[in-house]
Amino acid sequence: MGLLGLLTLLACLSPGGRAKIFTRCELAQVLKDGGMDGYEGYSLANWVCLAFYESGFDTAAVGTNPDGSADYGIFQINSGWWCQDAQGASENLCHVHCQDLLNPDIQDDISCAKRVVQDPLGMESWNDWKNHCEKQDLTEWVQGCGV
Repeated sequence: MGLLGLLTLLACLSPGGRAKIFTRCELAQVLKDGGMDGYEGYSLANWVCLAFYESGFDTAAVGTNPDGSADYGIFQINSGWWCQDAQGASENLCHVHCQDLLNPDIQDDISCAKRVVQDPLGMESWNDWKNHCEKQDLTEWVQGCGV
């Protein structure tokens, strides 16, 4: 097991570090409460769609990239730019440890995602959003959720 895998395992086993896989409507409500509906012009449905395709709504999701960086949490926040992990240098523009993005409390994930979309690329920073959510009818992502 590599260092990244070990760190992820330890984060999931530590108190308060247990993973959570949200339901679609549960996540929609948390994101709405976090001020994501309409943030930087993106509907709540865009955020729910993004989270599904990036992590399957799993707070403990970790992905690795060819450049050696990794993506963390429900929004797959990249360690090369947005958070600091044990793998190397980062711009850490969200001022957060990547491991902190792996727990069920996604308030730090929300804050960082808000920071990401303030950049000129907006949600285009996420390839899965571009490939699956952009310019699509996303009403189904929040339909029946009461948000």
